[in-house]
Amino acid sequence: MYKTACIFLALLSGCATFENRTEVHNDVSARMLVLTKIASEKVSQTVREIGDTIAYPRSTTPEGKWKTAPIRDWTSGFFPGILWYMNELTGDSSFRRSAERWTDGLAPLQFYTGSHDIGFMVNCSFGNGYRLTKNEEYRKTILQTAQTLLTRYNPNVGCIKSWDNRKWPYPVIIDNMMNLELLFWASQNGGTQQMHDAAVSHAEKTMQNHFRDDGSTYHVVGYDAENGNVLCKGTHQGYADASCWSRGQAWAIYGFAMSYRFTHDARFLRTAERAADYFIAHLPADNVPYWDFQAPKIPNEPRDASAGAIATSALLELGGFVNDPIKREKYYASAVSMLESLSRQPYFSDQIASSGILSHAVGNRPAGSEINGSLIYGDYYFIEALLRYKQISSDYAVQNLKSWRATTK
Repeated sequence: MYKTACIFLALLSGCATFENRTEVHNDVSARMLVLTKIASEKVSQTVREIGDTIAYPRSTTPEGKWKTAPIRDWTSGFFPGILWYMNELTGDSSFRRSAERWTDGLAPLQFYTGSHDIGFMVNCSFGNGYRLTKNEEYRKTILQTAQTLLTRYNPNVGCIKSWDNRKWPYPVIIDNMMNLELLFWASQNGGTQQMHDAAVSHAEKTMQNHFRDDGSTYHVVGYDAENGNVLCKGTHQGYADASCWSRGQAWAIYGFAMSYRFTHDARFLRTAERAADYFIAHLPADNVPYWDFQAPKIPNEPRDASAGAIATSALLELGGFVNDPIKREKYYASAVSMLESLSRQPYFSDQIASSGILSHAVGNRPAGSEINGSLIYGDYYFIEALLRYKQISSDYAVQNLKSWRATTK
């Protein structure tokens, strides 16, 4: 399980010989080809399975078929995002055509004020589409969506409201950090300063109020909408108010690493590191987290492969921002070890009849829903992690091979 992590770190530290580095690069490249081929088959199978309906895969049935959701479901943007990623990974134009179709179906969301998750929904679809095609209509859609998302921002609280009509007075969930990417990007690509300022404020408040002293996170913080005071802290999808829901912790790593990418604010980088350090320290032996780090029946609790996939992608980005070589290697090694486990049984679904890529993901354990199947967002972040790992390993392989040659002249 640790072979790829160890040899990748050998590349990073410059300890491998020229011959070994060539072998390592070939080994990683060969494994990437296998994973990409299987993912390509699974995604193509999903396209055929859904057919001409205007619906978006969300979770798999016990038989391995996708249950779909309407465009206003918070997960709707992930399948178009997967299609854009597969086009990027393979160069297959059929994925691009499918991506355009499922992306265009989400256009009404740019005016939808009923969810903070329009950041997920539009950034994963139109955001990736614009990144790869520079389609001006996509950019306009993203900018309008960012303006719509601002309608959920309350300056008294300094945060974007997550849910409506829940038991919390003004709930803000840790997941909401992910929706800030839409605002940050829009502010730099034709949007407004207000978008940037709202995203920074939300990240600051989350940094102050969602984190415990040990670096773990609360799922939900309830605010007073009039004066911004914190009224309560708890959970909706974790085991208990005082426990740490693993997917929420993964959102925290990713969200603050992303916030640092846009702002270069050292506070956000330190916060991402705190979240990452807690996550890594509480992983089991195979590096795929339980659904909650304090779930009462560990080791007889479900794992959450989706939390592992999110954290893997986040750690690959975070490692690139860290200057300390020991920390950088720690984050890269943890990411690669998780990716290795997720790429094999029982988490990788290459040997089972399923349209999903990752098995053993958990949606909402307290509610007893979406447990041990595939979840579309788990597949999305797994493919994103493959893309990030491919780029990092390729960059470091080339860089270190050049350095080796230079020192032997």
